Amino acid sequence: MSVKIRLQRHGKKGKPFYWVVAADSRAKRDGKSLEKLGTYNPNTNPATIDLDVDAAVKWLQNGAQPTDTAKALLSYKGALLKNHLLGGVRKGALTEEQANEKFNAWLEEKAAKVSAKENSLANAKDAENAKILEAEKEVNAKRKAAAEEAENAAIKVEADAKAAAEAEAKAAEATEEEAPQTIEDAAEEAKEEK
Repeated sequence: MSVKIRLQRHGKKGKPFYWVVAADSRAKRDGKSLEKLGTYNPNTNPATIDLDVDAAVKWLQNGAQPTDTAKALLSYKGALLKNHLLGGVRKGALTEEQANEKFNAWLEEKAAKVSAKENSLANAKDAENAKILEAEKEVNAKRKAAAEEAENAAIKVEADAKAAAEAEAKAAEATEEEAPQTIEDAAEEAKEEK
């Protein structure tokens, strides 16, 4: 029986979630598996990979062949490096302590790279949010200025209307005062003519 380390799809439509499994190569993709080695969630940024490295190395040493995607995941988590280092220990090229030191140094370096990427993504998101906030502030300032301008225009129109009403009232008063004088003048003129 040939064994493959491959992905088994789970999750819902449009949101895939995978199990990394060791399965018989003749089994269906989502069929029976021999052992679950970990999970892979490509929906997050960066992708979330949880893998039992020791179990994966055990299957690799027993002859399991990873698929291309599974090989990339195993390489990313260091299972292939650990398998390689253990091969060197079996051949006598290095001791187990040296192999563990190399593997731990690689893990620390990888963790630093991943955290740097997460920090850069967080910084980019913060910068984008700051840019959006500035744009919103600018729009709000424009709206406030337009509202103040409209309010000032309404006040000016109201003041002009008030001034026009006052001028009209003064003109009406002036004509009322002049009208009786003209009647009186007309009456006096009529008396003089008689």
